[in-house]
Amino acid sequence: MSENTCEIDRAAGTFTLNLETWGNTYPLDTLERWLAFYREQRDLFPKSRNSYDKTIALLEQALAERDGG
Repeated sequence: MSENTCEIDRAAGTFTLNLETWGNTYPLDTLERWLAFYREQRDLFPKSRNSYDKTIALLEQALAERDGG
């Protein structure tokens, strides 16, 4: 994997998060929980702060898309 994406599949009720080294599909109704998780990780591990920024931005974009924004 080389592209960072977060894609929503409304028909399946899922979103797929793909980062440079891994990817996974999750239920769409857990999107807010994953966003909260990554924000918390960024706060808890400040030395790794920038490593979470990409993921948080992708999840925020997916949330806005899901909510029609």
